Amino acid sequence: MRDLGVGFRYLLKGQRWVARHGKQYGFGLLPGLITLVLYVGALLVLGIWGADFVGWATPFADDWSSPWPGLFRGLLTALLFALGLLLSVITFTAVTLLIGQPFYESLSEKVDRDVSPDGTAPESDLPLWRELWISGRDSLRIVVRALLWAVLLFALGFVPFLGQTVVPVIGFMVTGFFLTEELAAVALQRRGVELRARLALLRGRKTLVWGFGTPLGLAFLVPFVAVFLMPGAVAGATLMARDLLGEETREDGGAETPKTPLRPSPSIGRNGH
Repeated sequence: MRDLGVGFRYLLKGQRWVARHGKQYGFGLLPGLITLVLYVGALLVLGIWGADFVGWATPFADDWSSPWPGLFRGLLTALLFALGLLLSVITFTAVTLLIGQPFYESLSEKVDRDVSPDGTAPESDLPLWRELWISGRDSLRIVVRALLWAVLLFALGFVPFLGQTVVPVIGFMVTGFFLTEELAAVALQRRGVELRARLALLRGRKTLVWGFGTPLGLAFLVPFVAVFLMPGAVAGATLMARDLLGEETREDGGAETPKTPLRPSPSIGRNGH
């Protein structure tokens, strides 16, 4: 369970890093703003015409006695909008990262240089078009996985009690996992770590991933928050990727994080004198 707190601290460290680097933060906001406009438009369409779609899709309820058709379709409309909201949270990161690939790639490299003991960062030898192709392909695979989970959780939402208690919790954990994968992919892909290996890394530290991604997924439900947290989320995911790969990191660009317990200083005795 300790990893839950570690994951959350990486999320906070990422936000602190961009707060200290205002220029990088400003550039990192642009892709999120573009994506936000697109998603708000899509959710507005769903909110306005969702009830009409549900009515068209459930003609069998026309012959039911009142008030059951209205209650049934109202529930389906609410679930449809909730599904759309869940999908928007899951896919927002993938779309934003795809739109902002050059921005976030540069931001992630600067984080690596800032915290690396030797001041260097892994660099990809691939041309930009190839990186965009790999990123888009991998994002599509992750979105397909997320859609399968979303459909399953949508169906389980009809189960009494479990659908209103356990299923939402599982939904946020699933969302947190996929959010973290998308964000960590910026740093891991630059290191040549392919999708299958990335998923294996993350599954090996699930509590770390949930500690990072689940609070972020919850925060993304608040309007406009995702835009402002994205740059810091990329920075935090870069720090977490270094942890997953066992790379040495200097805390806040300062003292190196020790991998083994420190030996007592020669000037300090065993009793602290």
